[in-house]
Amino acid sequence: MQVKAPPWWRSRTVKGMGYAAPTAVFVAVFFVLPLLLVGQMSLSDWPLLAGDRGVNAPENYTDVTHSALFWPAVRFTLLYTVIVTVVLLGLALLLALLVQESRPGAGFFRTVYFLPSALGLASASLLFWGLYSPTTGPLSRVLDTLGLVDDPVSFLGSPTSALLSTVFLIVWKFAGFYMLILLVGLQRIPHEVYEAARMDGASRGQIFRSVTLPLLRPSLALTLLLCVTGSLLAFDQFFILTKGGPDNSTVTVVQLIYREAFQRLNLGTAAALSIIVLGVLLLLNALQFRGLRRADES
Repeated sequence: MQVKAPPWWRSRTVKGMGYAAPTAVFVAVFFVLPLLLVGQMSLSDWPLLAGDRGVNAPENYTDVTHSALFWPAVRFTLLYTVIVTVVLLGLALLLALLVQESRPGAGFFRTVYFLPSALGLASASLLFWGLYSPTTGPLSRVLDTLGLVDDPVSFLGSPTSALLSTVFLIVWKFAGFYMLILLVGLQRIPHEVYEAARMDGASRGQIFRSVTLPLLRPSLALTLLLCVTGSLLAFDQFFILTKGGPDNSTVTVVQLIYREAFQRLNLGTAAALSIIVLGVLLLLNALQFRGLRRADES
């Protein structure tokens, strides 16, 4: 018996396209079109307020690399990314291992560790700006009361202290979030695997190296991807805490984009720098996915 094909409006393909259409329109309007506009800006002389617009490729890209703040901002952003990634992922993994087992109080500590991530980054930065204040902040007063310092502490007064103070803020803010991702990965590891390793006489260290870490690789790759991407795009915390100071020592690449666009009023150079950052992020993400795929195949 020959089965008749359903009408075109009842086919699964048309239904699937209908379900996907709102998302496709959203992506096209709010991502593809702005990206094309940024690409056009990066190849043009595009003042923010007034002035003639015209193609000047590749002057915007060469102007970016010749800027006095470009390479210092790149070096500082990379340094900040390395420090935050190492400290944040190490602490998140430690917290996940501590609350992995279902024991009394584990749920309470999971909630406490996760709570800071519910606070917005701008709000958290303003909170720590008040805490770090040498005149009105409580941290300097506590250190003075304990007799650890004689003068008010300027947590944001030097390049090193400003960097470490910002790193502390980010670790406090996001450690619980990454802990949750790693905790889900830990709970997906079958208990039978651990029991088999113990029966074979493996120690805790051997179990962690040979069982936990390999099976936790997808969750670690996700946290690494999110952490690296977020660190390379750092803006709010430095804009609120340090304003790029002292002496432009904490200027990130995204802050440089902001300065070019809204202080120097040059959208063309800012767009060129944005395209460079996008290309670097795509390359890093592709390398991370490729490394993860090779590790899974091996």
